Parts: sequence; structure tokens; C-alpha cells
Amino acid sequence: MSIQRRDFLKNTAIGMAGLSLAPLFSESLFAAPAAYTFRKSTPEQQGISSSSILDFINKAEAGKLGLHSLMVIRNGSVVAEGWWDPYKPDLNHTLNSLSKSFTSTGIGFAVSEGLLSVEDKVTKFFPDDIPANPAPYLMDMQVKHLLTMTTGHEADTAGPMRKDKNVWAQTFLSTQVPHQPGTYFLYDTGATYMLSAIITKITGKTLFDYLTPRLFKPLDITGIDWEVSPQGINTGGFGLRVKTEDIAKLGMLYLQNGMWNGKQVLPDSWAKDATTYKVPNSPMKGQDTSTSDWQQGYCYQFWRCRHNFFRGDGAQGQYCLVSRDLNTVIAITSEIQDMQKTLNYVWDYLLPGIKPSALPADTANQSALKQKLATLTLLPAKTDFGQNMQAQVSGKTFTIKDNALAVNQASLTFNSDDCTFIIKGSQTEQKITCGLNKWVKSETPTVGVPNKNSTARKIAATGTWTTDKTFVITLQYYETPNSDLVICNFENNTISIKFLAGITANNGGTGDSRPVLEGTV
Repeated sequence: MSIQRRDFLKNTAIGMAGLSLAPLFSESLFAAPAAYTFRKSTPEQQGISSSSILDFINKAEAGKLGLHSLMVIRNGSVVAEGWWDPYKPDLNHTLNSLSKSFTSTGIGFAVSEGLLSVEDKVTKFFPDDIPANPAPYLMDMQVKHLLTMTTGHEADTAGPMRKDKNVWAQTFLSTQVPHQPGTYFLYDTGATYMLSAIITKITGKTLFDYLTPRLFKPLDITGIDWEVSPQGINTGGFGLRVKTEDIAKLGMLYLQNGMWNGKQVLPDSWAKDATTYKVPNSPMKGQDTSTSDWQQGYCYQFWRCRHNFFRGDGAQGQYCLVSRDLNTVIAITSEIQDMQKTLNYVWDYLLPGIKPSALPADTANQSALKQKLATLTLLPAKTDFGQNMQAQVSGKTFTIKDNALAVNQASLTFNSDDCTFIIKGSQTEQKITCGLNKWVKSETPTVGVPNKNSTARKIAATGTWTTDKTFVITLQYYETPNSDLVICNFENNTISIKFLAGITANNGGTGDSRPVLEGTV
């Protein structure tokens, strides 16, 4: 994943007891929602070996890919799907930059309706926002340059746009454009925002409202939402929250060149054009173009991949992978820093199991896969550590040394099946109840940021003793890719509380911007 995308993630992201699952295999086993779109099939009936899917899942867990959900669709049929508890099939999941592919789809509808052309100049839509002294090349920038990330900028414009009370479009248009548009690839989330802003300019509607009758309703994508800028314009390049099935639906729409249930929903020409190689990616230091899926070319807010796949993707591992050659869609949500690693696992373990035609039934591996999918979870493994220490520290108040969080007290109170963790400041209190070998759901601001003005977020929390002196609370922000760890170490009536982002921990890192809290009874 490029440095530009990781930097954007830092600015926008604030990270297992049984599976919520429509079971696989025979139709009679499915507990499908009434509006469920896809047929169901065994993997072998659609030419995929159950053993390859099982191998991919096992390898993904061992390799710490941080998967939250997986759907594999072949020939229009779901052959495998699962959610790692506490993630569920009916919950939305933040898409990060996978939102961009939905934005591109909106532009495709507008082009087909004659509302604009990809050759139109960007400034045409924002006459009142053009600076008095436009940057070089700004006046040459076209809609297609927004679509292909070749605006000519040197750095992602999203960061400056989001500062203070800026009018985002004005900030974008006021940013220096040192390169001729079309000649320099730079992953620019601000460019995608401008596509959304153009839709609002020409239709008087948000991108979300514009797409609702054209895309969301035909594909039965419901109950979703999309963030907006201070100007009320959908953020475009991020902020869309949909279900895993909805990701798969977008992939199927493009796989079928805009067809859905026998109807041409999106023009065939746009579905093909938007996913066809347009521009090369800028070479990135240390990346081998033969093995990097970020060096295969960029389309209209879609990426080209190895093995003739194309994809939409989002930071921390949100994927919509599509192969027209194999008539296959793979949807994944996850929390991972090294996004290339996930794609490598797909190519190495899942792709070899996809064959040209149906395979003989494989009852043993089908049964093993079904069992695996029925027990997916992010719960840490149960241990027998810490029972003596748990009795010693439960209910005690620790006085915390001066720190940047202004936390002055901490406590953990253990019950038979849960633990209540509290950190207090002079005017704040953050209280989290975590299950012991189970998830407990609640809402809390981002852990370790006990600001009375912080927005509460949905979490699932669990705690486990990893040693006799270390109790780790795992917080899964289960409608996002994000998680957090609260690592409590006890020694001689002292406590040390360390906060660590789950994505950092999964990558073997130990650093975090939040201070370590130290205290005594």
C-alpha cells in the first residue's frame, strides 16, 4: 500500500464467539434474508475446491490478515461466506477508499445521462471557487484526471481540505498543480471528493441521493450511509458504510458489465471503460512491478490487479476483487496494514482452487469448510492465566501519575463473566465492560481519549489474561475496520496501562501516540 494512502488513513481512521452466517451448501440450509440476491451453491458445483477456500481462511488467520468478512461468488452463486464475530452480515462496515468505486459509478450514470463528459474541465463546475491567480495547469484539469488520479498535484489534497473550516472545493482548487494533468499519477482522495461535488453541482443532489434510484434501489442496497463535508457534500473518496453483501453486489454489477437481474442498470460502455487500464502508477521505492498489485495500472477509481483481476479497495483491507475471465467476485473486509499481503494470499491459496468447470463433490472438505465458517471469531484464545492476580486487583483503585491524558485514577472490577474497566480524570470518566471469553457490546469514545466531547462509538469488548500479570482488553469497533488493545500489567501493587491500535499489534508493532499510564494502589 502506498505511503500516500497510509498517510490519508492516519487522518481519517479513529482496527471472535461464533458466526453470523447464512449457511452454505443445499438451499434448504440457508437462513437467507427475504431480499437476498445471490443464489447459493457448493464450491465444487461452481468449479472451486472447498479445500482451497478452507486453506485460504486457515492461512489468513495464521498470517494475521485480520479478516472481518469474506464472500466468494462464482457464476452468480455464493459458494462461501462468513463473518468473524463480532462482525455480522447485517452490519455496515466502513469502506474507506473502496467508497471511490461507488463514486466512479455515480459519474458513469451522469455521463450516460448527458450531464457531463469526462473531457469537461473541472473549473467549469466551480466558477465561483476558482482562485484569483489559478495554479499552473489548473485550468487544464479535466474530469478524467480526477477519475484517474492524474490531477497534477504533488500531495493528496484531502488533508488540507479537512483542516479548520475550509470550503473543501475551494481548497482543492487553490492547491498548487505543478504537473500537467494526465502526466503524473498521485493517489489523491481530494480528487474523488471533487467528483462527488460535481454530481451535486449538476444535479442539486448529494451523490448518495443521486445514486439511490440508479444504483442502490435496483441492487437492493439499503440501510447504508455516507459521510458529508461541512458543505453537505458526500465525501466521495471515503466515508461510505455498507454491508459485505453490498460490496459483492457492486462487483457483480461490473462483472456483468452493468447488467443486474436481466436489466442494464449501468451502461455497458461505462462498466467496461471504468475498469480498463488508463494510466500507469507512479513507481514506488522498493516495489517490484511484477509482484505489486499497486503497480498494474489505474482505471476510473478502480485498480488493475495481477491475474487480470480489477478491484476497488480501501485502506486497512476492504476489497472488491473481480475477474471477468473467471466469472468471480471476492469481497473482503478486514483490518490490516499490509494490504498486498492479503492479495498475495488470495492469489497463492484461493486462486489455484478455481477451475474452468464443475468439480466432483468433496463431502469431507465441504463439511470442514462449513464447520469452519460456522465458528469464525475474533475472540482471543481462552487461557488459565491470572486467577490469583485477578483476585488481588479486582475493585482496587490505582492512582495514576501525571500524564497527557489527564487520567488520575484507574480500576478493574472482575465478575464471573465480565470485567469493568474505568479510567477517570478530574472531569471525565471512561467506563468499558468487557466479557471474559465473550463479547460485550456497548458504546464509548475511542479508548484512551477520555474527552468529554468525544463521540461515542459502537464497540464489542472482551478481556483475557495473556500471562499471570497481564490482562488485555480487546475493543472491536465493529462497524469499522478498527480495533484497540488496552494492555494492563500488574506488579507489586502497581499498574501499567498501555494503549495499542489493533492494526499496529497485528503488524508486530508496539508504538502508539497515547501515553502509557503508570499508577499504584
